[in-house]
Amino acid sequence: MVGSDGSNVSPSLSPPLPEQKLPPKQWGVTKPLSHAGPNDADIQKNRELEKFLVESGLYESAEEGAKREEVLSRLKQIVKDWVKELTRLKGYTDQMVEDANAVIFTFGSYRLGVHGPGADIDTLCVGPSYVSREEDFFYVLHNILAAMDEVTELQPVPDAHVPVMKFKFDGISVDLLYASISCLVVPDDLDISNISVLHNIDEPTVRSLNGCRVADQILKLVPNVENFRTTLRCLKFWAKRRGVYSNVTGFLGGVNWALLVARLCQFYPKANPSMLVSRFFRVFTLWRWPNPVMLCEIEDDELGFSIWDPRKNPWDRNHLMPIITPAYPCMNSSYNVSASTLRVMVEQFQFGKRICEDIELNKSQWSALFEPYFFFESYKNYLQVDIVAADVDDLRAWRGWVESRLRQLTLMIERDTSGKLQCHPYPHDYVDSSKQCAHCAFFMGLQRKQGEVVQEGQQFDIRQTVDEFRHQINSYLYWKPGMEIYVSHVRRKQIPSYVLPEGYKRIRHARLVSQQHVDKVSCEGGEACRSGSAERILKRKKEYDESELKMESPEKKHFINPQSRVSCSPELICSASASTLRESSSMVSEMTQEVIPTISRDGSNASDLQLRDRDKEIHTDLIKSNQGMLSEENAVAGCNDARLASNDDIRSENDDEGPSFDKSPQPVLDNVCENGASTLDHELQEELEPNAAALAMVLNGDGVGSEPVQKNNVMRHVYGNLETTCTL
Repeated sequence: MVGSDGSNVSPSLSPPLPEQKLPPKQWGVTKPLSHAGPNDADIQKNRELEKFLVESGLYESAEEGAKREEVLSRLKQIVKDWVKELTRLKGYTDQMVEDANAVIFTFGSYRLGVHGPGADIDTLCVGPSYVSREEDFFYVLHNILAAMDEVTELQPVPDAHVPVMKFKFDGISVDLLYASISCLVVPDDLDISNISVLHNIDEPTVRSLNGCRVADQILKLVPNVENFRTTLRCLKFWAKRRGVYSNVTGFLGGVNWALLVARLCQFYPKANPSMLVSRFFRVFTLWRWPNPVMLCEIEDDELGFSIWDPRKNPWDRNHLMPIITPAYPCMNSSYNVSASTLRVMVEQFQFGKRICEDIELNKSQWSALFEPYFFFESYKNYLQVDIVAADVDDLRAWRGWVESRLRQLTLMIERDTSGKLQCHPYPHDYVDSSKQCAHCAFFMGLQRKQGEVVQEGQQFDIRQTVDEFRHQINSYLYWKPGMEIYVSHVRRKQIPSYVLPEGYKRIRHARLVSQQHVDKVSCEGGEACRSGSAERILKRKKEYDESELKMESPEKKHFINPQSRVSCSPELICSASASTLRESSSMVSEMTQEVIPTISRDGSNASDLQLRDRDKEIHTDLIKSNQGMLSEENAVAGCNDARLASNDDIRSENDDEGPSFDKSPQPVLDNVCENGASTLDHELQEELEPNAAALAMVLNGDGVGSEPVQKNNVMRHVYGNLETTCTL
């Protein structure tokens, strides 16, 4: 460059601008709790965790993956041909028939990439506006699938909250939903995340579409998809091992766990899976439910669909563990959770937290985290729900219906006992291979709410509760002869051996001599010996005797020691005739200890059940030394009615051996830093979930579940003066 005086002048260089460091991206509705990444120890722990998951068989083989792809390809072609044929039959033009189309989307674990061997494929068929769900999907397509040799175990569920058709295609389980959108031709490249697909459709269709839309949003809202997948795969496996994986029974299902893990990934965007697993239990042990878990802000839209909003919707205020879906319309995916199932999950989170702390200190291995939960060691009292059907196909439908209503039994018991009697439904069914009939059994643990001040002789009468549940079950629209249900009370030592792990050895509980004396007196008197006024005891005995006279059958009923389990054996239920049942029942009467109550389908009562409180009958030291162990005695079932029966008179005892529940006020959420030492203050707690203040009203809600439990408008059976109660 030449200056004004003709001399050469070097150009002046401006100083470089300082690099502007961009703030880290915010994932979710709040800032991350920590941006720390893994150190060497975390990387080593992560290798060990991934090795454990592989050795546990959580990843499917390449052959099974290819077979799934083939099944999906076949299914896509089937629905395309189905829609084309319907278009032709409905009289549309040849051009419309040629353009007619339906597309298949996947959602759930398969779409998220966390499915394992044997997992089902959640699929959604999207069709044109003129193809209906009720007639075309559940009738025409159903018949097409039923005629195919590759399709087995076909089960339509049109009256479900999200209507679905379940079946196996070439051995692969498939759940198929249907959504009819407001267009005549469905393009192959349909963007299901676009809100336009929600125009002019009904609520069931919105719910059907929501699964795919939520899965897509989850994958978009997590910082690292691979870390999310590994963590989710790990925690789903943990939840199944610990008995808290089941949306239908009031725990959390696949989408619930996915949303919790996704929120955790937003809290710790740079953490690897081993860090995320440990922090999962730390965060959600201290989470202040019912503050909601949200991946993004709840959006409202002019379409007018109902969204989760406890400020406007009174029923949303009863939700105890809200986990909100990220796609419009935002819903609470965990509305099934009840007070009892929330208690169980919090206890399991605490267990996971303790084990992870030991793993971080090299005191335990990852395998300790996945130790199975011994449900049948955790309570002294259980409800056993036996169901039978004429054949395997009928049992499949009957089982699905009963399982879907079990959480209603939990809610009813909570409602009728003011939450003082807690239930733990176990999300697993059991089959006795020695029985020839089609049957299975479900179990629920029972215990008095810990921390409750209990008056001497306090009782819970859940007879009518069980009766109401039975009436609801009997309202099954597709009931067939042979579909029966039996609800009975069993004590821990009377749990049938077929539900226990192979090779499990029961250990007899030691009992005091005084206990044997109490048993003898109780057996002879037919009433539990409790301290109380003589007038009350005489009154109960009088009512009992009067009821006995009213219900006496032509043949004298045999009353035996009430210690026995009191369920109906499916083997006896499946007998050919009532006479065979009576003969079989008499054969096992010497081994059973009490005749069970049965109610026939017309509501007639057969007998009474008496169960006693044993919480004061076993020495405290013996309880501590033998906690959680089972008796050697094998249970023998007895049944005294060939028709549909249910134990209407159910009592359970206090369970001091069940898992403890923290009765202290819930602490604020832990602000987990790298060392997990600091704690959130009040301001940060409100910042963590911005609508926590708006939900203060929810914290004081007295609801026991997400859905209001209403009593059926049915005629109750009158039991006269018979009073059967549950003493805890």
